[in-house]
Amino acid sequence: MTYDRIDWHSSGNGFPKEFPKEQGGTHIGMFLCWIIQNNLIGDLHLEESQESLEKVKKQLMTGRDFLIKECDSKFWDEDMNDIGNKFSKYYYADQDYKQYIHDYEKTFNEYNNLYEVRDTWENYNKIKPIIDKAYQEWKKNI
Repeated sequence: MTYDRIDWHSSGNGFPKEFPKEQGGTHIGMFLCWIIQNNLIGDLHLEESQESLEKVKKQLMTGRDFLIKECDSKFWDEDMNDIGNKFSKYYYADQDYKQYIHDYEKTFNEYNNLYEVRDTWENYNKIKPIIDKAYQEWKKNI
C-alpha cells in the first residue's frame, strides 16, 4: 500500500510551480523521520539502509532526504514494521480522518502554502510532539 508520494503533490494544481519538486515531500519526510526515530521502520530498511537510518537518528539527514534516497520518493507500507503500519493507517492514511495532515496544517499555519514549510530540524521539532501525542492516544485505544 502506498501512503504518499512526492509526485502526488509536486504534480498537483496546488503545488507552486516555482518550488522545487522535493518540497512536495517535506510533510512525508517529517512523518517518516518520526517513524525512524521511534524504531517503527521496516525490515527492508533495517537491512538495506542502515547508514541512512543512523544519519537520520543523528540528525545528519532529514526524513525527506531519506524518503528520496532510500524510498524512491514514495512512502509505502513496507517502509514500516507492523506497529508503524497500524499507527500510520490510523493517523496518516485514514481517508475520513487524515489527522496527520490536519495537525501538520495547524502546526505550520503561519505559511501561506504548506509546501513552503522548510525541511529543517527546527520544523521537525515543532511537529514531533504532536505526532508523539497522537501515538500515545492511539496506543491507549488499541
